[in-house]
Amino acid sequence: MRRRRAVKRTVQPDPKYKDRVVSKLVNMVMLKGKKSLAERIVYNALKSVGEQTGKDPLEVFKKAIDNVRPLLEVKPRRVGGATYQVPIEVKQDRGVIIALRWLRNFARQKKGRPMELRLSQELMDAYKGEGAAIKKRSDTHKMAESNKAFAHYRW
Repeated sequence: MRRRRAVKRTVQPDPKYKDRVVSKLVNMVMLKGKKSLAERIVYNALKSVGEQTGKDPLEVFKKAIDNVRPLLEVKPRRVGGATYQVPIEVKQDRGVIIALRWLRNFARQKKGRPMELRLSQELMDAYKGEGAAIKKRSDTHKMAESNKAFAHYRW
Protein backbone atom coordinates (compact mmCIF):
# COMPACT_ATOMS: atom_id res chain seq x y z
CA MET A 1 0.00 0.00 0.00
CA ARG A 2 1.19 3.50 -0.79
CA ARG A 3 1.74 6.21 1.74
CA ARG A 4 -0.19 9.45 1.74
CA ARG A 5 0.46 12.17 -0.82
CA ALA A 6 3.26 14.64 -0.21
CA VAL A 7 2.15 18.05 1.02
CA LYS A 8 2.43 20.76 -1.65
CA ARG A 9 4.91 23.38 -0.45
CA THR A 10 4.57 26.94 -1.66
CA VAL A 11 7.68 28.69 -2.92
CA GLN A 12 8.44 32.14 -1.53
CA PRO A 13 8.29 34.90 -4.17
CA ASP A 14 11.69 36.14 -5.32
CA PRO A 15 13.05 39.37 -3.79
CA LYS A 16 13.33 41.43 -6.99
CA TYR A 17 10.18 40.74 -9.01
CA LYS A 18 8.00 39.38 -6.16
CA ASP A 19 7.02 36.48 -8.42
CA ARG A 20 6.79 32.78 -7.53
CA VAL A 21 7.56 31.49 -11.04
CA VAL A 22 10.81 33.49 -11.19
CA SER A 23 11.67 32.02 -7.79
CA LYS A 24 11.05 28.50 -9.15
CA LEU A 25 13.33 29.22 -12.11
CA VAL A 26 16.06 30.43 -9.73
CA ASN A 27 15.72 27.18 -7.75
CA MET A 28 15.93 25.13 -10.96
CA VAL A 29 19.01 26.93 -12.25
CA MET A 30 20.74 26.57 -8.89
CA LEU A 31 23.55 24.02 -8.65
CA LYS A 32 25.10 22.73 -5.41
CA GLY A 33 23.08 25.13 -3.24
CA LYS A 34 24.57 28.30 -4.75
CA LYS A 35 21.40 30.34 -4.76
CA SER A 36 22.98 33.78 -5.02
CA LEU A 37 24.78 32.72 -8.19
CA ALA A 38 21.54 31.28 -9.61
CA GLU A 39 19.71 34.54 -8.76
CA ARG A 40 22.41 36.56 -10.51
CA ILE A 41 22.14 34.36 -13.62
CA VAL A 42 18.32 34.59 -13.78
CA TYR A 43 18.14 38.34 -13.01
CA ASN A 44 20.83 39.18 -15.58
CA ALA A 45 19.05 36.99 -18.15
CA LEU A 46 15.73 38.78 -17.47
CA LYS A 47 17.46 42.18 -17.60
CA SER A 48 19.01 41.25 -20.95
CA VAL A 49 15.61 40.12 -22.27
CA GLY A 50 14.09 43.43 -21.14
CA GLU A 51 16.81 45.39 -22.93
CA GLN A 52 16.43 43.37 -26.14
CA THR A 53 12.64 43.70 -26.33
CA GLY A 54 12.17 47.11 -24.71
CA LYS A 55 9.30 45.62 -22.68
CA ASP A 56 8.85 44.59 -19.05
CA PRO A 57 11.09 41.52 -18.54
CA LEU A 58 8.49 39.81 -16.32
CA GLU A 59 5.85 40.22 -19.04
CA VAL A 60 8.19 38.70 -21.65
CA PHE A 61 9.08 35.87 -19.22
CA LYS A 62 5.39 35.04 -18.59
CA LYS A 63 4.65 35.02 -22.34
CA ALA A 64 7.66 32.75 -23.00
CA ILE A 65 6.47 30.31 -20.30
CA ASP A 66 2.97 30.37 -21.78
CA ASN A 67 4.34 29.61 -25.26
CA VAL A 68 6.41 26.65 -24.02
CA ARG A 69 3.90 25.19 -21.53
CA PRO A 70 2.51 21.87 -22.84
CA LEU A 71 -1.24 21.20 -22.74
CA LEU A 72 -0.95 17.43 -23.30
CA GLU A 73 1.63 14.80 -22.43
CA VAL A 74 1.85 11.02 -22.64
CA LYS A 75 2.15 8.65 -19.71
CA PRO A 76 2.98 4.98 -20.06
CA ARG A 77 0.25 2.60 -18.84
CA ARG A 78 0.66 -1.17 -18.64
CA VAL A 79 -2.43 -3.03 -19.78
CA GLY A 80 -2.24 -6.80 -20.03
CA GLY A 81 1.45 -7.09 -20.82
CA ALA A 82 1.50 -4.20 -23.29
CA THR A 83 2.61 -0.66 -22.48
CA TYR A 84 0.55 2.10 -24.08
CA GLN A 85 1.49 5.77 -24.26
CA VAL A 86 -1.72 7.32 -22.95
CA PRO A 87 -2.26 11.05 -23.62
CA ILE A 88 -3.33 13.08 -20.58
CA GLU A 89 -4.01 16.75 -20.03
CA VAL A 90 -1.37 18.69 -18.11
CA LYS A 91 -2.47 20.79 -15.14
CA GLN A 92 -1.45 24.46 -15.09
CA ASP A 93 1.21 24.24 -12.36
CA ARG A 94 2.79 21.06 -13.76
CA GLY A 95 2.84 22.64 -17.22
CA VAL A 96 4.74 25.65 -15.87
CA ILE A 97 7.27 23.37 -14.14
CA ILE A 98 7.79 21.36 -17.34
CA ALA A 99 8.23 24.58 -19.35
CA LEU A 100 10.83 25.90 -16.88
CA ARG A 101 12.67 22.57 -16.95
CA TRP A 102 12.80 22.55 -20.76
CA LEU A 103 14.03 26.15 -20.89
CA ARG A 104 16.75 25.41 -18.33
CA ASN A 105 17.87 22.17 -20.01
CA PHE A 106 18.08 23.66 -23.50
CA ALA A 107 19.95 26.69 -22.15
CA ARG A 108 22.43 24.33 -20.46
CA GLN A 109 22.94 22.34 -23.66
CA LYS A 110 24.17 25.40 -25.56
CA LYS A 111 27.87 25.70 -24.88
CA GLY A 112 30.49 28.39 -25.28
CA ARG A 113 28.72 31.34 -23.62
CA PRO A 114 27.84 32.33 -20.07
CA MET A 115 24.65 30.76 -18.67
CA GLU A 116 22.85 34.10 -18.36
CA LEU A 117 23.28 34.76 -22.10
CA ARG A 118 22.16 31.23 -22.99
CA LEU A 119 19.11 31.52 -20.73
CA SER A 120 18.17 34.95 -22.08
CA GLN A 121 18.51 33.64 -25.66
CA GLU A 122 16.29 30.64 -24.83
CA LEU A 123 13.69 32.96 -23.23
CA MET A 124 13.78 35.26 -26.28
CA ASP A 125 13.30 32.29 -28.63
CA ALA A 126 10.38 31.02 -26.53
CA TYR A 127 8.86 34.53 -26.48
CA LYS A 128 9.02 34.67 -30.29
CA GLY A 129 7.57 31.16 -30.59
CA GLU A 130 10.69 29.45 -31.90
CA GLY A 131 13.66 27.55 -30.52
CA ALA A 132 14.32 24.15 -28.97
CA ALA A 133 11.78 24.40 -26.12
CA ILE A 134 8.94 25.23 -28.54
CA LYS A 135 9.99 22.29 -30.74
CA LYS A 136 9.93 20.02 -27.68
CA ARG A 137 6.38 21.22 -26.90
CA SER A 138 5.18 20.53 -30.43
CA ASP A 139 6.84 17.10 -30.39
CA THR A 140 5.08 16.29 -27.11
CA HIS A 141 1.74 17.41 -28.58
CA LYS A 142 2.34 15.33 -31.73
CA MET A 143 3.11 12.28 -29.58
CA ALA A 144 -0.12 12.80 -27.61
CA GLU A 145 -2.08 13.34 -30.83
CA SER A 146 -0.75 10.17 -32.46
CA ASN A 147 -1.63 8.11 -29.36
CA LYS A 148 -5.14 9.52 -29.05
CA ALA A 149 -6.53 6.04 -29.76
CA PHE A 150 -5.33 4.92 -26.29
CA ALA A 151 -7.02 7.83 -24.45
CA HIS A 152 -9.65 5.45 -23.05
CA TYR A 153 -6.90 3.84 -20.88
CA ARG A 154 -6.69 7.06 -18.89
CA TRP A 155 -7.63 6.60 -15.23
